[in-house]
Amino acid sequence: MASKMRLTAAERGAEVLEAAVQAFGASGYEGTKTDEIARLAGVSQPYVIRLFGTKQQLFLAAVQSVCDRIEQIFREAAEESPQLSTLGHNYERLLAEPELLLVLLHGFSASRDPAIGDAVRERFGRIYSLVRELTGASPTETREFLATGMLLTVMSAMQVIGPDAAGLPWAEELRSTLGDAK
Repeated sequence: MASKMRLTAAERGAEVLEAAVQAFGASGYEGTKTDEIARLAGVSQPYVIRLFGTKQQLFLAAVQSVCDRIEQIFREAAEESPQLSTLGHNYERLLAEPELLLVLLHGFSASRDPAIGDAVRERFGRIYSLVRELTGASPTETREFLATGMLLTVMSAMQVIGPDAAGLPWAEELRSTLGDAK
């Protein structure tokens, strides 16, 4: 029987963070318990707290991780072509990872908490600035791009687009109007 390789603290922390993104995406900030995250990660609940401090700090780390991934996808798209249409086309990559979009939505809805709200507003502002910087888009063009992205995010959360799409005619019609940003 082969023994399981021992993970470093950083590797274990990354696993816990990945489990947190899955759990917070499924149940939101209020609906997720740290023991559920621990179970998903295969560690103890006290270990999760030792790594991240509090549930709030773990949620903030999950939001930061999700925003980092969104920024990475946009940067990679801009390397292909620094156009809003290229960034929009690469939004498909985000739709293929629906837990990312769900954590972002949960971050928006938990923003009444001052610490969460400050972090979410700062990261959304960074995404806005990054899109402008990468593409040279005007504020209006960037707003339209982000508004389309938010519509896609909400539609993904409702499971009317994306890997588990319900295939509803109105959703397909609405999505078809989005052009390259779909």
